[in-house]
Order: sequence, then C-alpha cells, then structure tokens
Amino acid sequence: MNNRARRREPTEKEHYERLSSFRWQLRRFLRFSEDACRGEGVTMLQYQLLVHTQGFEEREWASIGELAERLQAQPHGVVALVTRCEQAGLVERRPNALDGRLVEVHLTAKGRRCLRRLAQLHREELASLAAVVEAASES
Repeated sequence: MNNRARRREPTEKEHYERLSSFRWQLRRFLRFSEDACRGEGVTMLQYQLLVHTQGFEEREWASIGELAERLQAQPHGVVALVTRCEQAGLVERRPNALDGRLVEVHLTAKGRRCLRRLAQLHREELASLAAVVEAASES
C-alpha cells in the first residue's frame, strides 16, 4: 500500500485552515516586500518591474508588452511605470536592433544594485513561504 492510499483526506475545516494560513503567510510576505522596497527607495511595482526585466531566458531585457503580461497590467500603465523607473535611474529604454518598433527595457547599474539587494532579502523570506504553499496545496 503506498503512502497516498494511507493518507486521510483533510476535512473541509482543515482545508479552510490551510487556506487561511496560506493567505496570512502570503500577506505577511507581501507586507515584508512592501517594507523592504520602501527601505530601498522604490515601490513594490518598481521592484517587480526590475525582476521581470531579468525574467526571460538568454537575454537581460523585456519589452513593454512582456512586462505588462508579467505585471498583469495595461501596457499604457507599464509605460508610465517604466518612465518613473527611468527617471529614478533604474532602467533605460533601447530600440531593438532587429525591429525598431520594439522597445527593450534594460536595467542600469543602479537598477542592478537595487535588484540584487532586494532579491537577496526576498530569497530568505520566500524560503519560509514555500512550506506554507506546499501545505495549502495538499488535498
């Protein structure tokens, strides 16, 4: 008999308890992130934009459309966010070498330093959240 067959299914109440714990821990993580970002002088959305510029394999930039998808935002809102990040010296726009209509968003040296510091802080917090996510997903 395998382990799965011997495991008792959680009750409805236990399922709610897991969901509650997950939502609470997720909110704690988001609050941590807000505070950490504020400590670096950026907003959480700016931090997420920095992360997503580095989220595509084999390149170190992202397009406005890709950032909009990752941020689940409208492209015109992302353009405004990129502008604010550009004014803060975190990113720069460059035309794509193959398609002049495509704008690439790259990190500046300042943006890389900011991302590095915040990502390290988030790694430690994310490790503690992982166990909660796993427990919440068990049925």
